[in-house]
Amino acid sequence: MKAKCIKKTQILKTDIDTAWDYFSSPLNLAEITPDWLNFEVVSDVPEKMYEGLVLQYHVHPFLGIPISWVTEITHAKEPYYFVDEQRSGPYKLWHHQHHFKQVEEGIEMTDIVHYILHMEPLSQLFIGGIIKSKLEDIFNYRYKVLKDIFNEQ
Repeated sequence: MKAKCIKKTQILKTDIDTAWDYFSSPLNLAEITPDWLNFEVVSDVPEKMYEGLVLQYHVHPFLGIPISWVTEITHAKEPYYFVDEQRSGPYKLWHHQHHFKQVEEGIEMTDIVHYILHMEPLSQLFIGGIIKSKLEDIFNYRYKVLKDIFNEQ
């Protein structure tokens, strides 16, 4: 079974340290997540993330039904990248890379997500398109919010 991939790149008009400070705070994740997910951090979180940090969330992606999601920050190299991987939750595999690169216009931020649904390939037939569409909606929302935060200052 082949992992699906979503890749999004965005230019943020800021410096790399400011970008890192914002994205390395787990508490900012709720700000860049659409309201319809009813995203809630339920674990205690430090001010800054670190390798080995385990975070627990509740999301409500379908019909208001809560789903517990546990991720671990498995790699981090300040201020250039970090990776979160699902330990339990709605996906069989969730591997999310966050990259930050200084460019002339500011910071080039790239999200790369590889995911596999539970019970593939059967689940891909019935809900694969819906899941892909919802993930695209989430990253499009994130793009807009980050544009407002960093580029409209």
